[in-house]
Amino acid sequence: MELLILLGRLLTSSYSNVVQKQLAHAGFHPFYIVLSAYALISLLALPFLLFIPIHTLSAEFWFNMSLAALFDMTAGLFMVLAVARTDLSVFGPLNAYKVVFSTLLALVFLHEIPSMQGFIGIAIIILGSFLLFPPSKGVPLHHLFRDRGVQYRFLSILLFSIGTLPLKNAVILSTPLTTTLFWGLLGLPLAMLANRLFVHDNIAQDFKRSRAYASHFVGLGVLIFVLQYCTLILFSQMLIAYSLALFQLAMVLQVFFGHKIFNEPHFYRRLFASLVMVAGSLLVLTTK
Repeated sequence: MELLILLGRLLTSSYSNVVQKQLAHAGFHPFYIVLSAYALISLLALPFLLFIPIHTLSAEFWFNMSLAALFDMTAGLFMVLAVARTDLSVFGPLNAYKVVFSTLLALVFLHEIPSMQGFIGIAIIILGSFLLFPPSKGVPLHHLFRDRGVQYRFLSILLFSIGTLPLKNAVILSTPLTTTLFWGLLGLPLAMLANRLFVHDNIAQDFKRSRAYASHFVGLGVLIFVLQYCTLILFSQMLIAYSLALFQLAMVLQVFFGHKIFNEPHFYRRLFASLVMVAGSLLVLTTK
């Protein structure tokens, strides 16, 4: 059963990024794409609320849920900005940096010093990320960290990494389904606020054009709802470190989608780079 849930998570994660990129290419503002996804998720969540004993949820749950919704919604904004500006076959493998950021956060705040195996794994992830770009681009280090889409991707990964902790706590205090429902419902007003503050007049234009892409928007909402639910089931049954290690497999799928759906170049180079980064992630996450 866990294998099916993992496969569901990997497929929905990878294909949701495909749909986000298609909508961004169609001219929709990334913030509007995020808002629409939260609106659809909230609609899906409403019928389930009839079966949730809301009065039994503790103050600690609501605190963790609010933090998780804030970090994840903000991370989602930067993620769609990144996928709109970056090749999917680059965007996907950069997810391995989630392991790097998680390790560094544990070092700074928890004083957990990685072992030599952990440091080697981090070095391999960084090396693999340099391989994503061909030598003709110039110095890999310069190109990687100066690219705006990559910068947005790193910001989203950092915020998602921080949000994982309160999200895990919320699951422990309730259930995966309850956490998924309120993750969407609490994220919606935050997404509305972000659009109100930063997008302004584009919302009305994007809304009018949405009818022509209704299947894309509905599909995206369903994909993210299932993605989040599968993620939280795995969080409730497995250690976060092992869950994150398994999630890295999605980067290989995203390289394939980027090549087949968007005709992105350097397929074999980026496939090799993603496999190198998967190996580095596994080294970090299996260290003692």
